Amino acid sequence: MSLLDRITLKQLRALRALADHGTVTAAAKAISLTAPAVHIQLKNLEEISGTPLVDRESREGGLTPQGHAMLRAHDQIEAAITRALAEVEALNAGTCGNLTLGVVTTCKYFAPEIVALLAQDMPDVTIALKIGNRSELMQGLERGEYDLCIMGRPPREPLVGARSLAPHPHVLIARPDHPLAGRNDIRPVDLVDERFVMREPGSGTRILAERFLSDVAEKKQAATIEMSSNETIKQAVISGLGIALISGHTVAYELQMKRLVTLNVVGLPILRTWYVITPRDVPLSIVAQRVREWLLENAARFLPALDTEARL
Repeated sequence: MSLLDRITLKQLRALRALADHGTVTAAAKAISLTAPAVHIQLKNLEEISGTPLVDRESREGGLTPQGHAMLRAHDQIEAAITRALAEVEALNAGTCGNLTLGVVTTCKYFAPEIVALLAQDMPDVTIALKIGNRSELMQGLERGEYDLCIMGRPPREPLVGARSLAPHPHVLIARPDHPLAGRNDIRPVDLVDERFVMREPGSGTRILAERFLSDVAEKKQAATIEMSSNETIKQAVISGLGIALISGHTVAYELQMKRLVTLNVVGLPILRTWYVITPRDVPLSIVAQRVREWLLENAARFLPALDTEARL
């Protein structure tokens, strides 16, 4: 019997539970086993692997590098089985297959439209939509949880395939009664005394805003206030707390309703790109290929229309 034949899902689940819950007792409770049973599963897995997987010096269920390698295998296997079961359910329901689409939180303003249009154009495909931040999507890609993802900058790790989907404009928003609203000759230096509403550190929008601010205030530190989501940023600007550099696709409705305006600053909007991301080492299913091509061909149908002409 090969080593592969001796490894069981129960052993791998015990390892995952230990990593998640920190102690054998807590892990046993989480997966409805006794502590001795979990201990045996972990011991058997270590014997099969021929190496320690659990760091015995750690009091919180830490794993060795070999343990983390086995943990990644568990996550990938679980994701593959979950997707297979969803596909079986879709086939049993009379559809041709299912697809899990992951999108970053900024996409939540148009992602439901994607699902609705796909339901019209591909009624034989079941779409599962998952929304998360960039870090969560990258982790999910590594575990094999997604067939396709939509995000801005393609991640360097894990290795993925990326196809350009559409322009992604970032605009500077303000209240309609802001003193600079309606002007066409705004220079970055004119914004030096403004307060900027920013996303949390690590956000792609935050990184873009910080680069913009470095040009705005070369000698003076710009005043900033931090918000945790695009929704709170929009409400903060509407309330007069400041101005914000933000994805144009997140404020299309507020601009249409005249609750916000874009400031006509030289060099704006900043144009980035939306990408369709696929796992590099996982062959695309026929359904995933169909949906990816549909996304590339139909971006104009689901992305809000915006004036993205840069001001020079």
